[in-house]
Amino acid sequence: MTLAVLSARFTAIVEEMGEGLLRTAYSQILNSSRDFSIALTDGACRLVAQADHIPVHVGAMPFAAKAVVEAFGADMKPGDVFLLNDPYHGGSHLPDLTIILPIFSEGVVRFFSVVRAHQSDIGGNTHGGYNPGASEIWQEGLRIPPIRLGENFTMRPDLVAMLALNTRINRDFRGDLAAMLGSAKLGANRLSDLLAQHGSASLMTAVDAILDLAHAHTRRIVEAWPDGTWHGEAFLDDDGHDAKNIAIRATCTKQGGTLTVDLSASDDQVLGIVNSSYPNMFSAACMAFAYLLDPEVQKNEGAFRALRVIAREGSIVWAREGAAVTLCTSHCSNEIVEAIIRAMQNCCPERAMGGWGRRFRIAITGKDARRPDRKFVWHLFHARPGAGGHAQGDGWSAAGEWHSAGGLKFGSIEMAEARFPLHFRKHEFLGGTAGAGQYRGGHGAELELVVESDGPSRGNTAGDGAFHGSAGIAGGQDSAPHRYVLRHADGSERVLRTKEVGIDIQSGEVIHVRSAGGGGWGDPAQRDPELIARDIEEGLA
Repeated sequence: MTLAVLSARFTAIVEEMGEGLLRTAYSQILNSSRDFSIALTDGACRLVAQADHIPVHVGAMPFAAKAVVEAFGADMKPGDVFLLNDPYHGGSHLPDLTIILPIFSEGVVRFFSVVRAHQSDIGGNTHGGYNPGASEIWQEGLRIPPIRLGENFTMRPDLVAMLALNTRINRDFRGDLAAMLGSAKLGANRLSDLLAQHGSASLMTAVDAILDLAHAHTRRIVEAWPDGTWHGEAFLDDDGHDAKNIAIRATCTKQGGTLTVDLSASDDQVLGIVNSSYPNMFSAACMAFAYLLDPEVQKNEGAFRALRVIAREGSIVWAREGAAVTLCTSHCSNEIVEAIIRAMQNCCPERAMGGWGRRFRIAITGKDARRPDRKFVWHLFHARPGAGGHAQGDGWSAAGEWHSAGGLKFGSIEMAEARFPLHFRKHEFLGGTAGAGQYRGGHGAELELVVESDGPSRGNTAGDGAFHGSAGIAGGQDSAPHRYVLRHADGSERVLRTKEVGIDIQSGEVIHVRSAGGGGWGDPAQRDPELIARDIEEGLA
């Protein structure tokens, strides 16, 4: 009973931290779209608890705690505030800042409170945190190795000023950073109370037991699968330069209570921003594994002991230091998951979902006549793609991508129109986009967005999936791919590529989005006729 209570307390702490960040963040990308994650690790940097935020963040967050330990070690003290974002030193990609607070008891670090949040801008060659033209990480934005941002649970004003000066939205950056620190402090306070209540020795013994129980739960599930080796692959459209149809290949071997995922046969790293850092690759593999487990399994270090990940440095999934990687949390993480699930459909088809849609974002910057004193940067989170079908039913419509699993929200249309010079002319489910199956994928969405800026604006795109749709699984069919266009005043249209820099958008022009659906699951011939009739009746067949 005590273990169950403490496990629930850890979960309650990360959930409360997330609610605190949501309510105090300045930027739309955090307080509306919720692009952040929370985790607690113990002093050995083992993942103890996470909240249901962005799955691709969480498996990578213990690497941030490890990077701080490696950089500061015994020099850490109570009240220290650490910050990083460097993908090669504990981060996943540059827009995700991570604040880490050590929690001490009896002179020893017992826990780390970890907050990771995506910034609206991180400097670099172009606005919005993504530079689809980048060929090296120095063109992508401000790199921050593990630094001591402050002491006594406060931030040094000179360091904050230096960081904010290197972004395009100083006010939002400062506000979001303060919100992140507030969330991390909330977690530190709650953990300190828990340590005082139970004592260090008892609480850390309980942590060991909680992790062991998660491992035992996971092992029971994996042991029920047949032993064997299976192969799966997925393809990125391109890297924004010359590489096309970039392959990610997974060899999955299940033996006893362990699943080994070997990604070594994936293509070599490329010039563009779809390469992955090691923490992001590892997190994507954990994410795919977690999707095959029961919902009740605690997704902590214990659960992931049953997973072994092998990869090759210099490949698309584990790029060498210096490579451009900013898109990696979306792509190639989605494709890592897809390759693993394609392999595992041969082992446990009843647990393998159809593919979720791929990310295709647009960041727009310009002037708003209502706020002439500052420029805006707006990120498209609307018109999300569909989720994959599964053995229990159809996929969710417009739910998002595999790497976020519904954790990213598109937020209020009315609030977006109030805060930015935009008009949403249409935003609705789009029939004909879902992959067919016994259980079809979720529908994509159609969006007509009018940009009403004060003068011309500029847009960047960063994503994938205009050529490859969402994967059909267990006999299901792939979905339709994305199609995004810019409609000019004369009615002519220009197809938007998934990786473009500096798109001229005149005031009054329309961005027309037709997003991909989810992949189907199972033989379409086995679909219930009543479900077919329902889709026809709703105009979504």
